[in-house]
Amino acid sequence: MKFTINLAKVNIEITSIYEEVYTQCTDYLCDNAPDFKVEITPEDITFEREKSKREAAAEHIPYIDFKDSYLETLAVYRKIATNLLDFNAFLMHGAVVGLGGKAYMFTAPSGVGKSTHIRFWLETFKDAFIINGDKPILKFEGDKVYACGTPWAGKEGLNKNVSLPLCDICILTRGTENEITPIPFSKVYPLIIQQTYRPYEEDKIIKTMQYIKDLGEKVNFYLLKCNLQKTAAQVAFDGMKK
Repeated sequence: MKFTINLAKVNIEITSIYEEVYTQCTDYLCDNAPDFKVEITPEDITFEREKSKREAAAEHIPYIDFKDSYLETLAVYRKIATNLLDFNAFLMHGAVVGLGGKAYMFTAPSGVGKSTHIRFWLETFKDAFIINGDKPILKFEGDKVYACGTPWAGKEGLNKNVSLPLCDICILTRGTENEITPIPFSKVYPLIIQQTYRPYEEDKIIKTMQYIKDLGEKVNFYLLKCNLQKTAAQVAFDGMKK
């Protein structure tokens, strides 16, 4: 099936084999002329299956044989993320909350507690909402970086089709007390690389690395030691607001 979505202010035509990706993208559908096109083949789905097998083996966890329709959604987003590099945008793993017209991003290796922390924001601030719970797009426009919602948002699927200026990125770690401190970009640079989607093509990798460096010049970075109690949200907000 063929349809068009608007993602990070870019129009993308998708030709898919299964309907699952269309259903996933319902809130992002549009009738605009496409800026680029993505078409999925059975080989793309096979690639995603083999990649999942390799990752399971590397992490010593049981392999889950996902349905082809789900693997196609991964293949679609991989191609989208690669092409968006030509539109001043890239994919970074993290959770983004919107509040007061600004976006706040929280990133960390899996299992640290990003989903729990952003839930605390929703419980603490009545106007807070989740832009994306797992795989947002970051896009450069002028001297600002925008955090953009996408329908690829992790297991919980929490997302909203909006784009807000990204002012801060917070690195989450576990701690006995909730404490937030500014941290130089040079200290978090390796983690940001790890959390960023990096394509296989050499020219795309070069663009990705340049975007990461640009990100370091345009937003503030913080380290949040978090004990996974609700008060962490207020501590994080107060620390970044300063």
